[in-house]
Amino acid sequence: MEYLGIILIIVLLVVFISGIKIVPQAQIYVVERFGTFKADLHTGPHYLIPLIDKVVKKVSIKEQVVDFKPQPVITKDNVTMQIDTVVFFTVTDAKLYTYGIERPLSAIENLCATTLRNIIGELELDSTLTSRDVINSKITASLDQATDKWGIKVSRVELKNIIPPREIQDAMEKQMKAERERREKILQAEGEKKSQILVAEGEKESKILRAEAEKQAAILKAEAEKQAMILRADAVRQQKILEAEGEAESIRNVQQALADTIVQLNQANPTQNVIAIKSLEAFQKAADGKATKIIIPSEIQSLASLTASLKEIASNTDNTN
Repeated sequence: MEYLGIILIIVLLVVFISGIKIVPQAQIYVVERFGTFKADLHTGPHYLIPLIDKVVKKVSIKEQVVDFKPQPVITKDNVTMQIDTVVFFTVTDAKLYTYGIERPLSAIENLCATTLRNIIGELELDSTLTSRDVINSKITASLDQATDKWGIKVSRVELKNIIPPREIQDAMEKQMKAERERREKILQAEGEKKSQILVAEGEKESKILRAEAEKQAAILKAEAEKQAMILRADAVRQQKILEAEGEAESIRNVQQALADTIVQLNQANPTQNVIAIKSLEAFQKAADGKATKIIIPSEIQSLASLTASLKEIASNTDNTN
């Protein structure tokens, strides 16, 4: 009996311990009682009645990423291409996620494929290749609205790859090659154009600089000639001034000498005979043969008077001796 009691206690202890549930972080446990939803257990320890309460689903509330396989879609201009999508979603309601739909990931995949076909069917090939953001936004809005009743929040949908047919790829590659060649030619032409412009501008600047240099040289030469002429004119003027001053000084000296002579003569009180002799000396200088015309003063017009004067002067000289 003792063994049966111990066994019973151990069984009861095991059953009791089995009812303890610890929910980890970022998970929710969905619990049923007798096949009916009872509660959803969040992070932390919980106790369930053994054999009555049952955890039917463990739901992760972390954001999940699902990469769906490529889907064939047809564009508005009848081009078939393969597009694969990546969906980011989060479970917001564990009860709706558990009971709202069977196989929710498959439902999201199919809904994403049908929505993608509807959107691509309204676009042409070129628009499809260049409108990823628009397509992503439309698919995200459509999926988010449809999955609300499943307790799912679709936060983002991305087009991972857009694969057009092989012939379209070849045509696109040829077009891209032609575009690259066109751009290369444009760049080469632009480079040559800029090079020619720079060369022309260089030649222009060179001519301008040469013209400026020649202009400055001509200006400097003219200034030098002007300064030389001014200096020569100043030299000539100074020379003439000096000559005029010399002549004036000479005239002043002659005049002063004459004035001094007259003063001396006045002081000496010369006789008429002396004055006559001086007149004859002056007349002799005037008649030295260089003059072409001689005017004889009235005082010496009479030859007789001249001779008498000479004799008288001579006799006076002898008497003096």
